Amino acid sequence: MKPLVLAFSALVLAVHPVRAEDLTCISTTFHLIGANDKVCVSAFNDPKVHGVACHISQARTGGVKGSLGLAEDPSRFSISCQQFGPVTTDISKLPADEKVFSQSTSLFFKHTHVFRTVDKARNTLVYVAISDRVIEGSPQNAISTVPIMPWKQ
Repeated sequence: MKPLVLAFSALVLAVHPVRAEDLTCISTTFHLIGANDKVCVSAFNDPKVHGVACHISQARTGGVKGSLGLAEDPSRFSISCQQFGPVTTDISKLPADEKVFSQSTSLFFKHTHVFRTVDKARNTLVYVAISDRVIEGSPQNAISTVPIMPWKQ
């Protein structure tokens, strides 16, 4: 039974990128009615590279529409990724580009995604955050690099 559960978990991770854990939200604009506009900081671990974590900050729209989940969040975000432990994954076997995080930023059609790319020549992982829509995406983006280093306990 345990191998079946592990296989199913691996399949879910392969099909669906991870979700982030919200760490904190800081109000930026007061709204008399509805939630305030804010910037939220979230964290997620790379699902295929144990020992690497990313933190992403994103603007979230408040007001009445934001409180009801009808607002579209702006395409403004920042990302920082780092190695926090030994990396045992052979990065040369990772896909050239792979989505590792996805979050909806509107009721329909808009998402923030983080893609991992491998710079094999420099033994470095490159994480790029973008926003997309069905019709038109945004040129806003953010990048973070993680050089893979030997880890000493």
